[in-house]
Amino acid sequence: MSKKKSNNYSDLSIDELNKKLKDFKTEHFNLRFQVVVNQLENLARFKVVKKEIARIKTELNKPSRKSEPVKA
Repeated sequence: MSKKKSNNYSDLSIDELNKKLKDFKTEHFNLRFQVVVNQLENLARFKVVKKEIARIKTELNKPSRKSEPVKA
């Protein structure tokens, strides 16, 4: 069985990738607080968000995108 990526980030522009990265980082921040106060019901979402952040960062660091400045 093959794994399928949920999103194709290679089609997005740098600005769109940065916006998605910011959104996922905000969600990750909120999920961390929910874990601390035991309000998080879906622990799997925490793992998914971390992987999506990694996918976006990987796409931003590809050599084909190095010509454009990356906003952190």
